[in-house]
Amino acid sequence: MTRIIHTFDNPQRFITGTVGVPGERTFFLQARSDQRIVSVSLEKQQVALLADRLTELLEQVARAEGIDISYFGPADLEPLDNPIQEEFRVGTLALGWNTESQQVVIEAHATSENFEDVPDLEEDSDFGPDVLRVRLTGPIASAFCSRAVAVVSAGRPPCPLCSEPLDQQGHICPRANGYLRRG
Repeated sequence: MTRIIHTFDNPQRFITGTVGVPGERTFFLQARSDQRIVSVSLEKQQVALLADRLTELLEQVARAEGIDISYFGPADLEPLDNPIQEEFRVGTLALGWNTESQQVVIEAHATSENFEDVPDLEEDSDFGPDVLRVRLTGPIASAFCSRAVAVVSAGRPPCPLCSEPLDQQGHICPRANGYLRRG
């Protein structure tokens, strides 16, 4: 089956957000240009890792190329745009820097049975998993990271003993020999 490549060059918005209550949230990446909106779902850990690696990449680029990546605009604190329709579930994330355009390239590939099906960054192969490809300036990518960290940390508080998330009912803590800890 021919894959679908959703490409956004300097979208009006590229954010991460959630739907649901802490402990039952679904995480999304969402890109918007004019009336076109693409939303893909992914795991909380994928969002945290993307923000972490993207921050590292931006710091490396800033040092190596002398590019200012600081973000001076207001933070995008608005909710995800409606309608939120999942195009696919993300299996693989790819990240890179395009030196010609001076932009970050983020690709979110749909879940695939075979990791080898995922093409190289910015490769427009006819076959492989669907992909959301977003190209961003350094400051916009930096703003994405700030929001991603805030969204990930807005979940359930961690247990002080094992760092696993606490439910309102508590949880069975492995460091407390299986006793139910109350939050």
